Amino acid sequence: QVQLVESGGGLVQAGGSLRLSCAASGFTFRMYAMGWFRQAPGKEREFVAAISWSGDNTYYADSVRGRFTISRYNARNTVYLQMNSLKPEDTAVYYCAADDSLMVVRTAPTQIDYWGQGTQVTVSS
Repeated sequence: QVQLVESGGGLVQAGGSLRLSCAASGFTFRMYAMGWFRQAPGKEREFVAAISWSGDNTYYADSVRGRFTISRYNARNTVYLQMNSLKPEDTAVYYCAADDSLMVVRTAPTQIDYWGQGTQVTVSS
Protein backbone atom coordinates (compact mmCIF):
# COMPACT_ATOMS: atom_id res chain seq x y z
CA GLN A 1 0.00 0.00 0.00
CA VAL A 2 1.45 3.31 -1.08
CA GLN A 3 1.59 6.03 1.54
CA LEU A 4 2.91 9.58 1.55
CA VAL A 5 2.65 11.15 4.99
CA GLU A 6 3.43 14.83 5.39
CA SER A 7 4.39 16.43 8.69
CA GLY A 8 5.90 19.64 10.01
CA GLY A 9 3.17 22.11 9.19
CA GLY A 10 1.88 24.63 11.68
CA LEU A 11 1.44 28.29 12.53
CA VAL A 12 4.40 30.64 12.13
CA GLN A 13 4.90 34.38 12.00
CA ALA A 14 5.93 36.11 8.82
CA GLY A 15 9.68 35.88 8.37
CA GLY A 16 9.85 32.58 10.19
CA SER A 17 10.78 29.10 9.01
CA LEU A 18 9.29 25.63 8.86
CA ARG A 19 10.56 22.32 7.56
CA LEU A 20 8.07 19.93 6.04
CA SER A 21 8.77 16.21 5.79
CA CYS A 22 7.13 13.56 3.65
CA ALA A 23 7.67 9.93 4.58
CA ALA A 24 7.06 7.49 1.73
CA SER A 25 6.30 3.79 1.76
CA GLY A 26 4.88 1.13 -0.52
CA PHE A 27 6.95 1.95 -3.62
CA THR A 28 10.61 2.18 -4.61
CA PHE A 29 11.22 5.69 -3.37
CA ARG A 30 14.72 6.06 -4.82
CA MET A 31 13.35 5.56 -8.33
CA TYR A 32 10.73 8.30 -8.10
CA ALA A 33 10.85 12.03 -8.60
CA MET A 34 9.20 13.92 -5.77
CA GLY A 35 7.42 17.21 -5.55
CA TRP A 36 5.67 19.64 -3.25
CA PHE A 37 2.48 21.41 -4.17
CA ARG A 38 0.20 23.74 -2.24
CA GLN A 39 -3.40 24.85 -2.30
CA ALA A 40 -4.65 28.01 -0.67
CA PRO A 41 -8.33 28.56 0.15
CA GLY A 42 -10.29 29.34 -2.99
CA LYS A 43 -7.33 28.72 -5.26
CA GLU A 44 -6.14 25.87 -7.43
CA ARG A 45 -3.36 23.56 -6.37
CA GLU A 46 0.00 24.94 -7.54
CA PHE A 47 3.49 23.59 -8.04
CA VAL A 48 6.06 24.56 -5.40
CA ALA A 49 9.16 22.44 -5.94
CA ALA A 50 10.42 19.20 -7.47
CA ILE A 51 13.48 17.01 -7.11
CA SER A 52 14.85 14.23 -9.29
CA TRP A 53 15.23 10.69 -8.02
CA SER A 54 18.92 11.22 -7.34
CA GLY A 55 18.51 14.65 -5.80
CA ASP A 56 20.86 16.15 -8.38
CA ASN A 57 18.19 18.32 -10.01
CA THR A 58 15.77 20.65 -8.29
CA TYR A 59 13.13 23.02 -9.60
CA TYR A 60 11.12 25.78 -7.95
CA ALA A 61 8.18 28.01 -8.58
CA ASP A 62 9.22 31.63 -9.04
CA SER A 63 7.26 32.60 -5.94
CA VAL A 64 9.42 30.46 -3.65
CA ARG A 65 12.81 30.37 -5.37
CA GLY A 66 15.52 31.57 -3.01
CA ARG A 67 13.35 30.99 0.07
CA PHE A 68 12.43 27.30 -0.13
CA THR A 69 14.73 24.29 -0.54
CA ILE A 70 13.66 20.79 -1.52
CA SER A 71 15.86 17.85 -0.58
CA ARG A 72 15.61 14.10 -0.16
CA TYR A 73 17.19 11.33 1.88
CA ASN A 74 16.69 8.12 -0.08
CA ALA A 75 17.97 5.89 2.72
CA ARG A 76 15.06 7.14 4.84
CA ASN A 77 12.46 7.33 2.05
CA THR A 78 11.87 10.95 2.95
CA VAL A 79 11.65 14.24 1.08
CA TYR A 80 11.86 17.62 2.78
CA LEU A 81 10.84 21.18 2.10
CA GLN A 82 12.75 23.81 4.06
CA MET A 83 10.77 27.03 4.03
CA ASN A 84 12.46 30.26 5.11
CA SER A 85 11.38 33.90 5.08
CA LEU A 86 7.77 32.80 5.09
CA LYS A 87 5.09 35.23 3.96
CA PRO A 88 1.35 35.31 4.64
CA GLU A 89 0.76 34.39 1.00
CA ASP A 90 2.54 31.08 1.63
CA THR A 91 -0.44 30.02 3.74
CA ALA A 92 -1.86 26.85 2.22
CA VAL A 93 -2.20 23.11 2.57
CA TYR A 94 1.06 21.60 1.35
CA TYR A 95 1.03 18.25 -0.45
CA CYS A 96 3.78 15.79 -1.21
CA ALA A 97 3.66 13.98 -4.57
CA ALA A 98 5.56 11.16 -6.28
CA ASP A 99 5.88 10.05 -9.88
CA ASP A 100 8.43 8.06 -11.84
CA SER A 101 8.67 10.96 -14.28
CA LEU A 102 10.25 14.23 -13.17
CA MET A 103 8.62 15.92 -16.14
CA VAL A 104 5.18 14.85 -14.93
CA VAL A 105 5.88 16.21 -11.45
CA ARG A 106 7.02 19.52 -12.92
CA THR A 107 4.45 20.02 -15.63
CA ALA A 108 1.53 17.58 -15.47
CA PRO A 109 0.27 17.25 -11.91
CA THR A 110 -2.99 15.64 -13.00
CA GLN A 111 -0.95 12.62 -14.08
CA ILE A 112 1.02 12.22 -10.84
CA ASP A 113 0.94 8.69 -9.46
CA TYR A 114 0.80 9.32 -5.72
CA TRP A 115 -0.29 12.13 -3.40
CA GLY A 116 -0.16 12.68 0.31
CA GLN A 117 -3.03 13.97 2.42
CA GLY A 118 -1.48 17.37 3.05
CA THR A 119 -0.29 19.44 5.98
CA GLN A 120 -1.51 22.93 6.85
CA VAL A 121 0.92 25.84 6.89
CA THR A 122 -0.36 29.14 8.23
CA VAL A 123 1.77 32.28 8.19
CA SER A 124 0.53 35.18 10.28
CA SER A 125 1.36 38.79 9.49
